[in-house]
This record gives sequence, structure tokens and C-alpha cells, in this order.
Amino acid sequence: MGHPGSAIGMAAIGVALWKYTMRYAPHKPDWFNRDRFLLSNGHACLFQYANLYLSGYKAMTWEQLLSYHSERPDSLCPGHPEIEHEGIELTTGPLGQGIANAVGLAMASKHLAATFNRPGYDVVSNQTWCIVGDACLQEGVGCEAFSYAGHLKLGNLTVIYDNNQISCDGSVDLTNTEDVNKKMEACGWEIIDVEDGVNDVGAIVDALEKGRDPSRTKPLFINIQTIIGVGSAVTSQAVSHGAPLGVDNVTKMKKAYSWDTKKVFHIPHQVREFYAEISKRGDQHVQEWDSLIDSYSKDHPELAQTFKDRMAGKLPDGWESMIPNNFSSDATPTRKSNNAVISKILAEVPTFMVGTADLTPSVNLTYKNYEIFNPPDLKPISGAQGSYKGRYIHFGIREHVMAAIANGLAAYAPRTIIPITSSFFMFYLYAAPAVRMGALQKLKVIHVATHDSIGAGGPTHQPVELAALYCAMPNMQYIRPGDSEEVAGAWKTAINYMDGPSMISVSRHAVPQLSELTDRDGVSKGAYVLKEVKDATITLISVGAELSFAVNIANALAKASSSIKARIVSFPSHAIFRQQPLEYQRQVLRRNEGTPAVVIEPYVILGWERWADAGVNMKSYGHSLPGKYIYAHFGFDTESMAKNIQKFLGDWQHGKIGRGEYVEL
Repeated sequence: MGHPGSAIGMAAIGVALWKYTMRYAPHKPDWFNRDRFLLSNGHACLFQYANLYLSGYKAMTWEQLLSYHSERPDSLCPGHPEIEHEGIELTTGPLGQGIANAVGLAMASKHLAATFNRPGYDVVSNQTWCIVGDACLQEGVGCEAFSYAGHLKLGNLTVIYDNNQISCDGSVDLTNTEDVNKKMEACGWEIIDVEDGVNDVGAIVDALEKGRDPSRTKPLFINIQTIIGVGSAVTSQAVSHGAPLGVDNVTKMKKAYSWDTKKVFHIPHQVREFYAEISKRGDQHVQEWDSLIDSYSKDHPELAQTFKDRMAGKLPDGWESMIPNNFSSDATPTRKSNNAVISKILAEVPTFMVGTADLTPSVNLTYKNYEIFNPPDLKPISGAQGSYKGRYIHFGIREHVMAAIANGLAAYAPRTIIPITSSFFMFYLYAAPAVRMGALQKLKVIHVATHDSIGAGGPTHQPVELAALYCAMPNMQYIRPGDSEEVAGAWKTAINYMDGPSMISVSRHAVPQLSELTDRDGVSKGAYVLKEVKDATITLISVGAELSFAVNIANALAKASSSIKARIVSFPSHAIFRQQPLEYQRQVLRRNEGTPAVVIEPYVILGWERWADAGVNMKSYGHSLPGKYIYAHFGFDTESMAKNIQKFLGDWQHGKIGRGEYVEL
């Protein structure tokens, strides 16, 4: 099992990093000012696990190291590095993600250093190191990350290229013949070549030390020539990439290195002695930094306290009171409600870093006196000069890397930085792999997705199927608020959520304000009763921009000849509602009492079968029409919906619909 070839070929790089270059503390793996290391080519994780063990991480015992790819559910050595384990900064696996994560870590360090460092007190001075393979360089997210890191002039970031020219299918030139160094140079990186990456540890160390130079104004790309599976019978062959070497092959390698061939899973004592002093050196790093913090606290007491609060992930007391209690009664796009709800918090709570994929006018997340995160010497034609202290990030049209960088910002230290990303909801399909990785790692990121619903942008921009993806994603809170009051509840819920990312989905078009009915605290339960009618014969469930549709339908049903009484439920979040006690779920929906529920949402039905008996949903992609016309085109006008719901209720009452049969209206 596993991928031995790259791990073997990178052995000298491991020595150069863990023994000679990186500053870290194995006995205090969460030391705040440690260097951050990421293995973007995560399939080579045996390389990282071995170095964690040799460096003295206590959790990585010999028994744990032997559990690599084993049947042990408590193994610290899974098939790709996972964030839950000591010494692992982020979970990597999908190739290229680690590059973008590393950019996020480096951005976090730059921002915190610019914010808190003072003359004589470099309290944040860590470096970010990232190893990449041939395949990482081909991934789109990696290309986006390289471009953006060069633009930002992240001199605290070093990428180490394990250049063995072999991938799963064979030699890399089957698919890629570009000049990598010229490409990286064009992206604004400094390049260093190391010709013998198998044996010349000194050359690797010299190159790495240049990456530590604090005066650097470019990220560093070290192109190291390695040999996959070096010393084995499958040297430089694709088979060594992802297949075990086999007993005979390993025996031959042991003979070549004069190791005892009879000993299985053995590390010579000379190797252990070579690494023995690393943990003590790490303890010294921590002690020196703690002393620096003590002096810093005496000379800059208020700033030091703020820094300590940030390190602890503490938000200022009373932040919730910054959210307005009342909003305009005028019809308002919920994307504009965003700004009314969150702008004061963004201005006054520096924990938040806000980013957008070139959609500042659309997402409405700027705030008073906001400053752009950019190199201080960059003077754009637009005149919007920034600095590394800035908290507003222009990601450009790079949705995938935006979400992946946000994961790095969030992982730097829990809640020291809370990143917010923003784009059109449809474009979060571009970002989905990184959003998923954030959910998998339970990283605290808030994504703001505007222009939801079927809108006016045509089928290319109408995310009819995307909510189903994010509703299904474990650890993800997908929240679709219906008016300004519910937007307030969505932000309170997202900021308070500690077990993963949230996505707040908002509208481009204006929606009615239902302030006499909506309840921000109800959002925190995923769904709540918007309007109760004790003797109702049907429950109408509505969501987000279409919340008022249920109110209109209820009024129409009440005026119908049969005078149908309808109760109304607002249902902004499947994920949150799933976590509520069964008793509360029954109280909200009342289906257990025999009252059928009909949902109104212009998305595909997937997921609603659990909570409703019928629905007015989308059965196709959208269409290019102005807002009110497109609703009518797909049957979301009040008259059509009321008529279809009446017919459904009649069929239900006459036993024509079986239990559990979801009816598409």
C-alpha cells in the first residue's frame, strides 16, 4: 500500500528541512510562531510521517509509524496527511490544494506580522514551506495559487519542487513539456535549481536558507532534481509511484545500504542519534519566543493583550450587539442586507479577513475605512493602494484558489483569522473542491454566495442544483435567509459555529421584508414556524428569496372556495435543522400529526423528500428572462402554485398519495 517512490526520492529534502532548516517544536506542536510545512503531494505522506517520528513528535510513536495504511482506526498515518494529527498543518490529498493552502498560511503570517510586530519585537516571524510534485504543478488550483502568491510578493513562502518527472501514467512529458522555471519566473517567483536532490543535502540547505531571508520580496521556488524510487529495482519507473516495492526489492535496497536484511521495519541507532537534538532545539525556540512575548507585553501592553486574544481565537465581548436590531421595511436584496448586518462587525473586529473573486460591487462586503491586503509598494492604476495590514482581499477571478487560500488562513491558528469569501453562488461550483476540504477539516470559513435562486442571469448563472451539494456536505452549514432579519440570524449562526464552514446564500433581487414574522434566533435552529395556524390542513415550507411566496400562497388558499388554512415554516438550513431534537422537528413540521407539507424553492428537489410531501421545485436548468417573468415561466407565480397545491391537498385527503411519495408539483 501507499506511494513509496517519492518518499524515498525526497529523503535528502527531509533531512534538509527537519534537521537543518525549519523552526518548530516537536514537544509543543501547536507553538504559535512555528514554521508551517505542507506536503501538497500528500500521497507521499510516508515521507512526512517518518520525519515527524524521527524529529520527536510524541504522538508519532514507533507503533503508530508502523500503522501506516493499516487496519487501525486510530492510526496517525492515514493514506494522506490529516489535520487532526500533530505536525500536520492541513489535510492534503487532492493535488494542488496544498499549494493554495500554503499561500493562505503565508498570507496569515504576513498579515499578523504587519499588524503586531514592532521594532525589536518580531513576534510573528515564521516561514511557510510547501513541497509539490509534478502533478501539483498541472492542477488549475496550483496555477491560480502560484500566480496570486507572486502578485502578493510573499517572500515568506518557499515551494520545493520534487522534480522526478514521473507520474502515474509514466514520464511527465507525456502530458507536460512546459518550462516550469520560466513559468514560475513569469508569475513573480525567484528560482533556485538543485541538480542533485538525492545526495546533496548541503545544496538543498543552502537553497532553503535563502527562503528564510526576511528581506525577501518574492516567493521562492526551489526546483530540486530527484529520482523516484532511487536505489530500488524500479528506479525512475511509474510503478514506484503508487505501488509497494515488495519484499525482494526492499531486501536488495538494504543490502545496497549495508543494512541488516533480517530486520524488518528497523531504523539504525545512528539515524536516531542524528535527529536526537531536534526536540531540545525546539524547546529552546519556544523559550526564546516566550521571553520575547514577556518583554513585548511590558513595552506594548495593550497590543500584546490584543495579540494574546487573537492567538486564543477570542472575539471581543458583545460583538453580537453590533448587529442592528431593526432594518428598513423596503424590499431589499438580501445581498444588500449583508452589508447592513455585518459591516460594523467587519470594521471593528479585526479577526475577519474578507475576500471576493472580483465582485466587490455585487457582494456588498466592504466596510468603513477598509484597507486592501496587497504589497505596500504596489500602486494599481485604480489607485487602491494597500498593505499587508489590510483585511480586504481582492482574489481576482480565482474562485477555486480563493476558497483554498481561505482554508490556509483559517488553519494558521484556530479562529485567529476568520476568512470570509464571496462570489456568485454559481461560481462556488468552481470553488467546491476547496470548500469540501474546508468542511472535511472543520475549518472556520464563511462563504457568501450571492445571486442565488433562478434570478435573471440565465441558466449559466442560475444554481438550481448547487444547494443540494452544499446541503449534503458534512460539517457545512448552508444557510439561505429570506429577509434582513434572517440575514442577521444567518451571520450570528455562522460566526458562532465552531465545527466547520458556513455558506450564506443571498439574492441579487429585492425581496419583501417580513419583519413581523421572521426571527433571527429561529435561523439558529435551521427551520422555525413563521406563522402558526392550529387547525391548518397544510404546511407551506419556503426558503430564502422565495420566503414571501409562502405568505402569498397562504393568503390565496384562504380566499379559495375551499378556504384552505395553511401554516408557514421558514427553512433556511437543512444542516442545522437535522441537528435539532426530533421533538422540535415534529413541532415545526407537524407531519407526524398527519398534516402534509409542501416546499416552495426554485432548486432541484434533492433533500426535500425527508422534510416534505410535495414541492414546487425546478425540474430543469433555468432560462434567461427578467426576474418576475422567469418565476412565472417556471410556475412560481402565486396563482399557479396555489392551484397545484390545492389539487395536491385534495389528492392527499382522498388517499391518492402514498406515504413517503414525494410529489413534484
